[in-house]
Amino acid sequence: MTENHHETPSVLPLEGIRVLDIATVLAAPFAATLLAEFGAEVIKVEQPEVGDPVRHFAPYRDSQSLHWRVTNRNKKSITLDFHTEVGRSLFHRLVQEADVVVTNFRPAKLREWHIDFDDLVKVNPSLVYFHLTAFGRTGPYSDRPGFARVAEAMSGLTYTTGYADRAPVFAGYPIADGISGIYGAFSLMIALRHRDLTGEPQLVDLALYEPLLRLMEDLVVGYSGTGTVKERVGNAQPNICPNNVYPTSDGKYVILPASTDKMWNRVVDLLDDDELRRFATNEIRMRNRTLIDERIAKFTEQFTLEEVMTIFQENDIACGKVYSVADIVSDPQVLHRGNLTIIHDDDLDVDLMVQSPVPHFSAFSPTVESAPRLGEHNELIYRELLGIDSDALKHYHDAGVI
Repeated sequence: MTENHHETPSVLPLEGIRVLDIATVLAAPFAATLLAEFGAEVIKVEQPEVGDPVRHFAPYRDSQSLHWRVTNRNKKSITLDFHTEVGRSLFHRLVQEADVVVTNFRPAKLREWHIDFDDLVKVNPSLVYFHLTAFGRTGPYSDRPGFARVAEAMSGLTYTTGYADRAPVFAGYPIADGISGIYGAFSLMIALRHRDLTGEPQLVDLALYEPLLRLMEDLVVGYSGTGTVKERVGNAQPNICPNNVYPTSDGKYVILPASTDKMWNRVVDLLDDDELRRFATNEIRMRNRTLIDERIAKFTEQFTLEEVMTIFQENDIACGKVYSVADIVSDPQVLHRGNLTIIHDDDLDVDLMVQSPVPHFSAFSPTVESAPRLGEHNELIYRELLGIDSDALKHYHDAGVI
């Protein structure tokens, strides 16, 4: 674990990139947060008095959102009401000073407010505009609302998750948000590189379901090539055997993914089961999954989780345990890798443990800073970036524009 003392490296790779984050909730703001961790100046533009809904997401400490403190760290916050003509005019001025705009408003709302790509590229001819929506900017679903669980279902992930005799099951976290945020940051790096090479503006149009659909690599090609609809098979990995979760004597579970014949042979040598030796290929093992899983479970349930982990590791067999968050924060590998960072939250006057940025780079280290208070940087941004004086700022505030 590392402690963040707000020491900024001499150079981070995205320094000099200014991002206007006008998105809300999780996926698109996460893309902007990832850029902020590596040096981009990210200005989060929020509705006056209300702010991003994530400011009110659980878990809480002293009635304040802890969720917010991770999802929007390293950003500056200003307030601006897009419902007002003055607010939209101020935003156009901000866009002139920016490299990137990140949004997830529905296309019709962007057009109504005159802050869509076609509007903003007129005031900044080299703008990179990232628009993340549920279903994309085009097509018959383009104006529909949608969230992560809808996207996960559309990608095929939900249909294939769970047991065959039960209803489909969501993942334990709305992973479409996280995957789309990562894909969004990746897309922005491509778009910025293209802009730097050509000087051209760029509209990045990403639907929330698309990154997950791209990751389901065997789903479509399997159906195309064989006509097979991939179904739910519980914890059993549908293409590899054994690859499951097995019980231990202390009521816990060990994960055993024998993804190669070599790994399978090590398992067979450990169990010393002559019948299992006949299953030399994965194709044969797939046809005998029930028997194999029963034999492995019979072995693992003789030992505690720590005992069976030791036995597998001594025999060079890939294995793992099912981590709770309590396991994560005390795991020696997680701590050694610096995957957790301690930051001090001034509002709560408490040290908080948060996930560190990844990956690890040899030439620089990313930063972790506190998430901003609502409108904390109004004066800094409006005065220093746009040159608006105090009297005008007070007028805008009193009128509800900022």
